[in-house]
Amino acid sequence: MPTAPNSERFSPTLRAVLVLLALSIFINYIDRGNLSVAAPLLKDELRLSPAQLGILLSAFFWTYTAFQIPSGWLIDRLDVTWVLACGFFVWSCATTITGLMHGFVALLTVRLILGIGEAVAYPSYAKILARDFSLRQRGLANGAIAAGQFTGPAVATLAGGILMAKFGWRPFFIVLGLICLVWLVPWMFYTRPLRALAPVRLRPHGAANGDAAGAGPDSAVVNRAISADPPSIVAILVQRSFYGACVSHFCCNYLVYFLLTWLPYYLVRQRHFSMQAMAKIGGLAFLMSAVSSLLFGWISDHWIDAGPHGSRARKWMFVIGLAGGGVSLTLAIVVPAALSVVLLVAASSFYGIANPLLFAGTQTLAGPGAAGQWMGAQNFAGNFAGIIAPALTGFLVERTGNFLLAVAVLGALTLVGSLSWLFVVGPIAPVSWPARRAPAGQNVSA
Repeated sequence: MPTAPNSERFSPTLRAVLVLLALSIFINYIDRGNLSVAAPLLKDELRLSPAQLGILLSAFFWTYTAFQIPSGWLIDRLDVTWVLACGFFVWSCATTITGLMHGFVALLTVRLILGIGEAVAYPSYAKILARDFSLRQRGLANGAIAAGQFTGPAVATLAGGILMAKFGWRPFFIVLGLICLVWLVPWMFYTRPLRALAPVRLRPHGAANGDAAGAGPDSAVVNRAISADPPSIVAILVQRSFYGACVSHFCCNYLVYFLLTWLPYYLVRQRHFSMQAMAKIGGLAFLMSAVSSLLFGWISDHWIDAGPHGSRARKWMFVIGLAGGGVSLTLAIVVPAALSVVLLVAASSFYGIANPLLFAGTQTLAGPGAAGQWMGAQNFAGNFAGIIAPALTGFLVERTGNFLLAVAVLGALTLVGSLSWLFVVGPIAPVSWPARRAPAGQNVSA
């Protein structure tokens, strides 16, 4: 049997869908981070205590984490394009309404709603990429989404800070939320082919799910042969690879949440950079994450070999990316300031390698029929890093007076995550789920 080509062209529909997915996560990260930018203004206007402000900043993760598993379950049973659209509508409305709130309880409620809306994002991306993008397209596709993730915080900090200083935080939230709702118009238009082409046949989940070659030039669907009855969450929880992926996801998130929450403080207070220099260094670091995500996602697509072991290159690239990020960041703490900046940028670049390959591997393991549930459960575990990393780092810095021990913990975790992906996660190939009976009157093809 002839082997499939190492790279496949995106159809016009898939290209448009990918651009919209990347734009949605870009908006997602602006919306979740804009309260941090507005914190100084909001605290003074509403007379919030530091404790109240801390609760508001963390409240998003309460519902965002809690709703990962329900979101994944829903996505595997309903039309994912509609689920993502509804979630996007909810989080954009929550952003708009934030600008109208005048009390702590009201703001807390809106932040909890924001977390519910944004909880559908990554399980939806996993489902769409596992179902509609081939194995040899997912490196670049996940890289594009990661690039949107990294540019969101940079824009929220730089542009958001300037606009809030000029116009105030309330107009910024209101206008941003309303403008972002426009995204729904092209989304509903360009995903019509995905909604119109319902599954027409079934095949066992293990039969190279996600490895099919692309369909016709504009069919936009390459993996429609999915089970009408997804595997249960219990079937996912008995997979060894699931637990290995959860550990790796947690460790990967620990690194990025450290950078998102403590990098500015570290650069200004410990390395004594100015605020302007800090903004430039932080912006460059996240920009390099975005560039490396796109570049190495694309490279991984061209290194894929046909057959059941086709993702071996991606597995090793993830290990090198995560371990390299941890080692670079650990060394950055003990070298002179100028070299520290180089190593910080290197750590961000290494993380950019690892991030898209983590998601590409999960999508291949789960297959299109279970991608939503698997990613929802995995993201649930992984996002505990967003709760633990900032708090533990602050505790260790307060006790020791520097970042050395805090970053040593981070470096150790990146090695744990790399080893978990290498030895606990099995081959990056579709899991053979228990066979499901096809609905009456539906054809089954292997």
